[in-house]
Amino acid sequence: MTSIGKLRIGGEDQPRIMGVINVSPESFYKNSVKTNVNEIANVATEMQETGADMIDIGAMSTAPYLETIISVEQEIKRIRDAIDVIKSNCSLPISADTPRAEVAEEAIKVGADAINDISGLKYDKKMADIVSRSGLPIIMGAYGGSDGRSGLASGSVFGTIKVLTESLSIAKSASIAADNIIIDPAIGFFRPKGKNPFFTRMTDLPWYIRDIEVISNLKKLKRFSKPICICVSRKSFIGNMFNLEPEERLIPSAAAELICILNSANLIRTHDVKETWHTLMASELLR
Repeated sequence: MTSIGKLRIGGEDQPRIMGVINVSPESFYKNSVKTNVNEIANVATEMQETGADMIDIGAMSTAPYLETIISVEQEIKRIRDAIDVIKSNCSLPISADTPRAEVAEEAIKVGADAINDISGLKYDKKMADIVSRSGLPIIMGAYGGSDGRSGLASGSVFGTIKVLTESLSIAKSASIAADNIIIDPAIGFFRPKGKNPFFTRMTDLPWYIRDIEVISNLKKLKRFSKPICICVSRKSFIGNMFNLEPEERLIPSAAAELICILNSANLIRTHDVKETWHTLMASELLR
């Protein structure tokens, strides 16, 4: 069981919904991008009213197939401004989605309740210490590195378990509290190549097959006794399966989220809060 602000995640509690707000114009799903004060305020309020339990702010896209790198200074400005707006317009806890320690530190200063690091504390060696000193929860993505220097990661669920085990070891060494850790299998981030460093180099499976296998075997991550966060919302494996653009992927996204819920996910990160809430409620009522 982990708490983000006053929100409990894991255990026997029903799955929680994390609404995504991207303040990064380079993000893959353009309808999720909100860049001015009114847009950010309105979508945060709407998410709170339609079922979100918390909000995740991304100020730099990490989609592996896009050229997304911006300066640390620009990412800090974006995330600080967004946190200020959201905290003024809704009462939900906020996670800051960044692999950079400097950005995480600034987000914490202005009121972030958790850090969401897709690299599982591995991209920026200072991240573990920043998180540890803050006492805040960390969502750790499965990440084996894009350079392959330590060997290619396997696309099997056991490859995901291996790289998560490494991140958990880093967290332990940094004295991050065991009950402050949520794990994320990083759907969409295991690939043979990418345009930024935020993917795990993998060649033993087609990348979309890896994502499907991990979703199907999500319960195997329960061996860690940590809450599981997952994001399948409008992801590229859905586009690959059905030849759909991000704007067309709502229905298969909801279906994939339902499978994740049934397979023991505790936190669903989504662009479509209202629809995900309906999916979650239907799963609870019809089981």
